[in-house]
Amino acid sequence: MDHDEVANILQSTYTPTGRDKKDNSTPTRPKIDRILDVCGDRPDVDALVLLATSCDGLMNDEVRRKAWPILLGYLPSEKLEPAGFATWQHLPRHKDEDQVRLDVDRSFIYYPKSRSSLCLWLQTPAGPVTDINPDESEPQRDRRKEQLSAVITQVLRTHPMLSYFQGFHDIAQVFLLVLGLDGAAAAVSQLSLLRIRDFMLPSLEPSIAHLHLLPAILQAESPKLRHHLSQTRPFFALAATLTLYAHDIQEYSDIARLFDFFLAHGAAVSVYFFAIIILSRRQELFEIPADEPEMLHSVLSKLPKPLDLEALIAQTVSLYQRCPPENLPFRAWAKISPYSVLKTTRENYRQQTLSDGIAYFDMQVAQMRRQQMRKQWMSTLWKHRRSAGRAGLTILVGFVAIWLGRGGVDSYLAVAVRRVWEKVRVH
Repeated sequence: MDHDEVANILQSTYTPTGRDKKDNSTPTRPKIDRILDVCGDRPDVDALVLLATSCDGLMNDEVRRKAWPILLGYLPSEKLEPAGFATWQHLPRHKDEDQVRLDVDRSFIYYPKSRSSLCLWLQTPAGPVTDINPDESEPQRDRRKEQLSAVITQVLRTHPMLSYFQGFHDIAQVFLLVLGLDGAAAAVSQLSLLRIRDFMLPSLEPSIAHLHLLPAILQAESPKLRHHLSQTRPFFALAATLTLYAHDIQEYSDIARLFDFFLAHGAAVSVYFFAIIILSRRQELFEIPADEPEMLHSVLSKLPKPLDLEALIAQTVSLYQRCPPENLPFRAWAKISPYSVLKTTRENYRQQTLSDGIAYFDMQVAQMRRQQMRKQWMSTLWKHRRSAGRAGLTILVGFVAIWLGRGGVDSYLAVAVRRVWEKVRVH
């Protein structure tokens, strides 16, 4: 499909609220038809990205069931998972399953109660049941929890290297509600290994690295606001970015629409979205003294209500285009691991396979171990710099530097140790 044709339909048919100009109560059909058209046998992914980003996104769950797999990089008919995926019940238990059960028991608090304007459905042995009463009974909600537990457990047992994090169930329940039991597990696997892999590593550090982009983005857009928040560490954004905002947004239609946007773009867009939320609150934030970081953290850790999602999305796209990650100050992008989803989803990521995701996972884990080894060596060397004596320490550091250089261990570690050796020799 011609992109000009897409643009013409979007501009001529929709008001800022995404409704038909002639009928403000019913979504217009042309956009839905166009989305379904680009989701055909040979999907036009570029056009689908434009449509998912535009006002009201992918419109409804029927469309999302066709579009989300494509945005994740596969066709619903494709077999992505290893042979054991379908018989996951017989695989060894994952170490985090007890926590999964605790979190699943707390799920479905907000949705599907707020899904009254959408197509509601529940997967049963006889097939999907549609048009469920939005005020579900306890047995219906319990059935959903069983399905959510099955989806998460299936993904974790099939990919046991993944570490579950609290909030993962918030993401998975949205996929379950949209795609159903049959489609959710494959999509969540794809998401876990290729889009939110950093959050499922054995350490929280790669997740924290996402947050360190926030000061750089704010500096690029509003140095005054960045300076005002300089005493407040960006941990206030962790819950929102870690869960793709599913933990904080209570309206199902809003979180589904936001997922349309996030799935259409790389992982960094979620951080830019939070930066836009901060920028939209600058007047409120400037009223709080900069030397009260606890108060600023408390305010920033709660999303404002209501959220004007369409305005925020449009502003995020504009900011991302004006200040792409590579141009951020403080060398913020250079500090990101090359194996992070922030970089591996920067371009051409829809061609990546689950095997690629596993390979990136392994490389990032290896890099994290080298970095930890480096910290331990430097700490040990510094701790014993006097008690070991100049001569003994010189020999030790020299030996370690040579061993690291020959062993192919992280070059940064070898360089760091050699610098310590030079200082010891001088003194």
